[in-house]
Amino acid sequence: MLFVIPTIAVAIAAFLLVPVMKSGSAPRARKRVALNAGVFMVSTLLLVCLSMTVGAAEPDAATAAAAVSGAGAGMGYLAAALATGLSCIGAGIAIASTAPAAIGAFSEDPKAFGKALIFVVLGEGVALYGLLISILLINKL
Repeated sequence: MLFVIPTIAVAIAAFLLVPVMKSGSAPRARKRVALNAGVFMVSTLLLVCLSMTVGAAEPDAATAAAAVSGAGAGMGYLAAALATGLSCIGAGIAIASTAPAAIGAFSEDPKAFGKALIFVVLGEGVALYGLLISILLINKL
């Protein structure tokens, strides 16, 4: 039953991509959509498989205590590092597209500085949220 809901989600996502693939769009755009859909489906499949293997066996008390001090703590630190790193990459991508537009808008109209700055700050907020999540994860270890 654990794999039914993600399988339905992947099927719906694939079904929604059918009109995009059949449309008269450029072959490059179709390749990009197919690549994104493939990466999404593979990552969803890996997520489902890995979550089923983790939940398959319930450890006893002695094994659970050893796992928390060993591999469990290591996975927690890895999760904190991924949360910070990936959110900073996402913030960098967001700021890379919004900051030049904000500078251009400011150069044309100095009154638009506050409005343009809001969009840049929203991109930076993604990095702060990732840092907050990593701090919360490390505090749980």
